[in-house]
Amino acid sequence: MPTMNDQQFRELYDRHVGMVYRVCYAYMKSPSPTEDAVQETFIRALTRAPRFESSSHERGWLVRTATNICKDTVKTWWRSKVTLDMTADTVDTPTDSLLGAVMSLPDKYKTVIYLYYYEGYTSAEIAQALGQRASTVRNHLSEARKLLRQQLGGEFDEE
Repeated sequence: MPTMNDQQFRELYDRHVGMVYRVCYAYMKSPSPTEDAVQETFIRALTRAPRFESSSHERGWLVRTATNICKDTVKTWWRSKVTLDMTADTVDTPTDSLLGAVMSLPDKYKTVIYLYYYEGYTSAEIAQALGQRASTVRNHLSEARKLLRQQLGGEFDEE
C-alpha cells in the first residue's frame, strides 16, 4: 500500500486546504459540517496516498473526493435527519448576492460555476475533476448562467 510521509501530507494540505474548504462549504453551507468534510477529504488522501501525475490531477482528485463526501453526507444525513424549519436559523447565508445566488443553484450547476469563476478552473479541468465530459461541463455552465440571470434580474455578467 502506498504511503505518504508527514512532510508530503503537510505540503498537500497547505496547498489545497483553502480550495477544499470552499468546495465543501458550497455543499454544506455551514462551517461545522464543512470542516468535517474537509477533514474526511484529507484523511482519505492520507490513508489512500494516491499517486498524482500532475498538480491538476492532485487538485482534481481532491475536488472529486470532497464533492463525493459532501454529496454522500447531504444525501444520507442532512436530508433524512434535519428538516428545513430546524435549519432556518443555523445556516449561514452569504452576504454577497451573487455568491448567494450561486449557492442556491442545484449541485450540478453550483459546483461548475464555483470552480470556474471562484477557483479559476477551465471547463476541461472541471470535467476531469468531476469525471464528466467537457461538453457536459460547458452545458452546465451555460444553464447555470441562465438561471443566475433569472435570479439576479439580468445583473449577472459572464465576463
